[in-house]
Amino acid sequence: MSENGGPVVGLLSYETLVHALAGAMGSVTAMTVFFPLDAAKSRLQVDDTRKSKSTPVILAEIAKEEGLLSLYRGWFPVISSLCCSNFVYFYTFNALKKVAASGPGKPRPSKDLLMGVAAGVVNVILTTPMWVVNTRLKLQGVRFRNEDLNQTQYRGIFDAFSQIISNEGVGSLWNGTLPSLILVLNPAVQFMIYEAMKRKTGTGGRKISSAKIFLIGAVAKAIATTATYPLQTVQAILRFGQYKGDGQSGPMGSLSTIFILFMERIKKHGFFGLYKGLEAKLLQTVLTAALMFVVYEKITAATFKVMGLKKLKH
Repeated sequence: MSENGGPVVGLLSYETLVHALAGAMGSVTAMTVFFPLDAAKSRLQVDDTRKSKSTPVILAEIAKEEGLLSLYRGWFPVISSLCCSNFVYFYTFNALKKVAASGPGKPRPSKDLLMGVAAGVVNVILTTPMWVVNTRLKLQGVRFRNEDLNQTQYRGIFDAFSQIISNEGVGSLWNGTLPSLILVLNPAVQFMIYEAMKRKTGTGGRKISSAKIFLIGAVAKAIATTATYPLQTVQAILRFGQYKGDGQSGPMGSLSTIFILFMERIKKHGFFGLYKGLEAKLLQTVLTAALMFVVYEKITAATFKVMGLKKLKH
């Protein structure tokens, strides 16, 4: 395909597909390695009566109370959702980047941020139902400290979809969409910082080592996660589907629900209650993102070499 074929070529190219597949494979590999940290984070976010302790203590408690395999409870739905989500995100982001590269002007952080936001919006709209289901399945069978939380009985991904639609309506599959749309800033900021640091590190055609890619990915994700973590907590609570809310519907109802959840969290745990589970989240997302970028870069570089394709310059 021609490098100068315009927007259509950018959206429908082998290069873009390679980026999407590599991103999906990288995320699946990394999440599998660090999945127990995600289990600890989810419990701290949703079960607000569980005391916030160090991540190793939380993991030990889960293994003791629910068995060692419980640390990987909900692995398949999470991996399925993550694979689809990252495929959509990497495809959209790199398609937009390819289109932008064919136009005037040099790559800039502001462009990366806008492309990241656009990719995030597409991703949220298409994949939120899968994330709602995986949140429910991941927390099924958990021994909650909060007695107000009810156990769910899903037999798998398709049964969860069926029960949610039957009992709560199709719209509930998009629970937490508003905070998710706001949270597109997380990967957008992450990719903006990642691309900027990578451009600076690779100045003059210097080769960037796997260790540097790991470090750049870790720093980018740490900044993005810390900045948006309170909204991620609200998102997890809404996806779990057991928050009674204020009875309002529509965007304004969602906004008031987010505000009420923030206030309830602060009233119960203080301002830092908004960051409950951040340690586990940082450990999980930073290490996962860093490893994901290493795998992603290795797969794209190897694939482009085998296929004889020219990798898009950053």
